[in-house]
Amino acid sequence: MLELAGIIILGIIAQWVAWRLKLPAILPLILIGLLVGPIATLYTQDGSKLIEPVWNGTKGLFPGEGLYYFLSLAISIILFEGGLTLKRSEIRNVGPVITKLITVGTMVTFFGAGVAAHYFFNLSWQISFLFSSLIIVTGPTVITPILRNIPLKKDISAVLKWEGILIDPIGALVAVLVFEFISVGEGQEYTKTALIDFGRILLFGSTFGFAFAHALAFVIKKNYVPHYLLNVVSLSVVLLVFVESDILAHESGLLAVVVMGMVMGNMDLPNIKELLYFKESLSVLLISILFILLAANINISDMELIFNWNSALLFLVIVFVIRPIGVFLSTHGSSLKINEKLFIGWVGPRGIVAAGIASLFGSKLLQKGEPGAEYITPLVFMIVLGTVLLNATTARFFAKLAGVFLKHAEGILIIGASKMSRLIASYLKRNNRHVVLIDNNQANINLAKKLGLEAMVANVFSDSLADNIELNDMGYLMALTGNPQINEYAINKFKHKFGENGSFRLVSSDEMNDPENNPKEGLFSHTDDYVKLMEATRRYPAIHEIPLKNGKHYEQLIEITNNDDEIIPIFIKAPDGEIHIISSFSESFNTISEGYKLVYLGKMFDVDKIH
Repeated sequence: MLELAGIIILGIIAQWVAWRLKLPAILPLILIGLLVGPIATLYTQDGSKLIEPVWNGTKGLFPGEGLYYFLSLAISIILFEGGLTLKRSEIRNVGPVITKLITVGTMVTFFGAGVAAHYFFNLSWQISFLFSSLIIVTGPTVITPILRNIPLKKDISAVLKWEGILIDPIGALVAVLVFEFISVGEGQEYTKTALIDFGRILLFGSTFGFAFAHALAFVIKKNYVPHYLLNVVSLSVVLLVFVESDILAHESGLLAVVVMGMVMGNMDLPNIKELLYFKESLSVLLISILFILLAANINISDMELIFNWNSALLFLVIVFVIRPIGVFLSTHGSSLKINEKLFIGWVGPRGIVAAGIASLFGSKLLQKGEPGAEYITPLVFMIVLGTVLLNATTARFFAKLAGVFLKHAEGILIIGASKMSRLIASYLKRNNRHVVLIDNNQANINLAKKLGLEAMVANVFSDSLADNIELNDMGYLMALTGNPQINEYAINKFKHKFGENGSFRLVSSDEMNDPENNPKEGLFSHTDDYVKLMEATRRYPAIHEIPLKNGKHYEQLIEITNNDDEIIPIFIKAPDGEIHIISSFSESFNTISEGYKLVYLGKMFDVDKIH
């Protein structure tokens, strides 16, 4: 009991330290696991580990293969949660790149790392390729924390996030096939068995995931499950899909849960955000426990085995040669620039799937007496720890060095997805601006998505919004809800995260009646609040442009709008297409000349009355 409680407590402490230092949690988790595991044998009186997760035997927290079963179920939940975050809209520009990364990139890593391991450590080809299959995966548990702390172009974030989630089941599948090759033996018998197994895995994994995703979605939409049971019912279905798929086709469970998560994540489901929050919290707990257990399971003898220059050379080849080659081959002919390819090639940390399966297969092959099997677990952990440490400490610096760090984020985050917000967002999108709408009203979000807008259900009072990597390129913040308190709260909380170039909110009715005390973050006009904007949108649901001659002409038009509630100025459009937000306290634009346009909402100006 003491060991189990200690693992949970240490895991959460590690998560907090990682959050505080802006590091992937895997780094402090593995270090803690090593300290209470193999390193503990150096300072305890009896030379034993503080935590001993025995895999084969009758002692420890998980006797026999108990740890592997726990590991498998935990990874299924983690991958399902990752699948929920995959949106088709993210990959419109980079879909082919992601496809090549998980095919071409996988083959480059598999053959390149296998050859390197064979010659550096004189391992058999079977063991070498088992090692290379295990380090194919990158993993969402390590990619996501890195991306959260670096403002990147959306395409780069999408490529790394999708690769990390989709490649997990692929890497596990390849590792299983190689393991079967070693277990069954070479020759025609294996080839036939492997092909049959491969087909069964794809068939059962994809069909189970797709079918159960629609079944669970049907149950949620029909309200057959009470709200308070929704999360635990969904969890039980995920575990059911994983186990049943795995029984019918060994190792197909990982593919099934990823497919299930992807399908459900792209449906318009009520309470999907709550489900995601629940799974995310559960994933944090499971990851905290797993990494400590897996690191503690390593022995000092395993660490001494790879404490040499060959390990360093293998690491350097994998990180600085094989990964970049795989990325450049996969991105050939894409719209990605050289510097963007370099950054993607630099970021390739390995995660929980690699560590977990390596521990399992390494132990099984050792029992069978396979030569070189003792290298599998320590070598994989060396790659996991090394890549995480490298990327966690240098990714931000390398992003700036490569020129992919967004110094001036140009995305626009709109809080509130009312009809007025959707109208403004549609105009911005037509003018090539990345706009994201957030609202806690699912109906508003659904209407926004029908218009082709990027929108998500979110609560401004939730801390998770600031960690959403899909919002990394946000530089402008516009709070357009009907609640002045929410607007003000959102500005104060997120202005540094999402509004570095400007944070604005609608003026309240009280501020509107007291223009001398108008707030600096006031939006559009000091004479128009949410009620007036919505009324103008209801009567004249359109956004217009009118050419400007000079600053005096602009001031004349603004004076007209101040006396007409049905015409509300919102933007200034420059000749080059750049859009400037009009704030309620701005009285003039001295730079305005011929070629500029005033963008306004409501009824059209009566041009004949303007001199």
